[in-house]
Amino acid sequence: MHLLSVLLLLFALLCQVTALGTVTGLYGKTVSIPCNYGAIKAADIMMMKWKYNKGDAQFGDLLVKQKDQNVSISATNDYRGRVNMDANFTLLLSEAKLTDERTFTCMVVAGADIHEFPVTVHIYKSPAGVEISDEAKELEFGKLTKLGKCVARDANPAANITWLRNNKPLVADGKGIIIKNSVDGDSVTGLSTTTSTLEYSAEKADNEAQFTCRADHPLGNKLVSSPVTFTITYSTEHIDLQVIPQNRLVEGDNLTLKCVADGNPAPTSFMFDLKGNAVKVEKGNVYTLTNISRNTSGVYKCSLIDNPSMEASRNITVNYLDINLSPSGKIVKRAGETLDITLQINSSTTSKVHWTKDFKQSSEPKFTKLAYSDSGFYECKVTMENLERTASFELVVTGAPKIKGLKEINEDGQQKILICEVEGSPKPAVSWSINGTLLNETSFPNGNIEHKIAVVPSANLTVSCTVSNEFGTDTKLIVVSPLFEEVRMDKQDEAKNGDKTLLVVGVVVGLVIAAVVIGLAYWLYMKKSKQGSWKTGEKENGSLEEEKKLEENSQKAEV
Repeated sequence: MHLLSVLLLLFALLCQVTALGTVTGLYGKTVSIPCNYGAIKAADIMMMKWKYNKGDAQFGDLLVKQKDQNVSISATNDYRGRVNMDANFTLLLSEAKLTDERTFTCMVVAGADIHEFPVTVHIYKSPAGVEISDEAKELEFGKLTKLGKCVARDANPAANITWLRNNKPLVADGKGIIIKNSVDGDSVTGLSTTTSTLEYSAEKADNEAQFTCRADHPLGNKLVSSPVTFTITYSTEHIDLQVIPQNRLVEGDNLTLKCVADGNPAPTSFMFDLKGNAVKVEKGNVYTLTNISRNTSGVYKCSLIDNPSMEASRNITVNYLDINLSPSGKIVKRAGETLDITLQINSSTTSKVHWTKDFKQSSEPKFTKLAYSDSGFYECKVTMENLERTASFELVVTGAPKIKGLKEINEDGQQKILICEVEGSPKPAVSWSINGTLLNETSFPNGNIEHKIAVVPSANLTVSCTVSNEFGTDTKLIVVSPLFEEVRMDKQDEAKNGDKTLLVVGVVVGLVIAAVVIGLAYWLYMKKSKQGSWKTGEKENGSLEEEKKLEENSQKAEV
């Protein structure tokens, strides 16, 4: 015993142990465990040996290599066939298991020194997967309920589980969120399974929320489960009565009442109160009234059938617009008369009135003394928001015709144009006291007519224009001078200063010639008279009365 103690002491003095190294390997894979990390040159190594700690201060041999010799594997039991060494003296441990989590020591003999390099091996394995199971069918609002169980299987070390709502971690508060975790190890593989249970008090907003769980592991892999969603059930706390359409209602519209409750599942049957008339609607939440009128206005309600106290109401107003135009249709009045136009408007709110005459914008018509120009088609349009009403009348102003003007125009010197301007309704007939060529007859608004004829007068004429209709007749006269006389008189005017002398001379010569002609006529007469008395047997000289007449004629001729 004394000799053994001395040898052990000598071995301890010769052996130099380096600091403990650490290697992490993956479960089921080959683990590389280095020796001395290059601290001793390979040429200086006489012998090296790998061994492992079996526990209770006992070691098991794995392999030995002498210098210039092959590796000799001495492993037994679970390590047989699983160990080998590469050129750098690294121990290769295949098909790593959790039982391989121990210390492996590389012992190196170099010269007179013995070195040991212990290495601690850890075997890691990520979870095989993570999933949520045993999830609740639905969650009740405000009630703490087991939402589900999250499991991360076969990991080493055991995975940590985190619950998430819409990708945000849930933190246990002991009230609305309670998380319970547990870890179970497999007796065969030694791998751990982590189980986490979530109890959750749901909110209404959780109805569409996605719940997941995540497994965190030292290898850095983060596995996330498939999301799960839940129906959040809760009793109706609020009810609302909606009106469709939402804009202002007018007579003739269809009105839809929609009862909306916030319960989940939502109620499917409602009671509608239609101004005191109860109507039950099952498997639906709408009620429609067609072709509504102003009488539809009033207070409407809806409630839950099984809970009448849960009620909503809405005051509904139906807008209306009525107009009455008096008189209307076709109105025939005499010129100069008055006409009262009355427009009555009955509406639920303020309206606007627009007038047009013959489809052109106009002011409100007021007729204190009707004129032909007032004739036309009048229309009023009354608008109130999205309501519109129209009414119209046609006004015809009648009366005896009147000639407003009668004139002549000499445009080209070849003819004269006579124009008769007439006002009257119905359209009067136009006639002239002279034959002429009708150029045109033009009708203008407001009962005005312009009638044109062309004439060629040869002397001064008094021409009349006569117009008539069923209410009377009117006539006007115009003096029309001859067309060519005007031309001659115009020439005389141009030459009157130069012809005065010639005119006097012409008059004197004319008188002399007239005296000679009369004297000659008298001589022939006397001669013939004497010859005649001979023929008839009368006296040669005439009677005393005849001689006196001859003397008087002779004296006149001399003058």
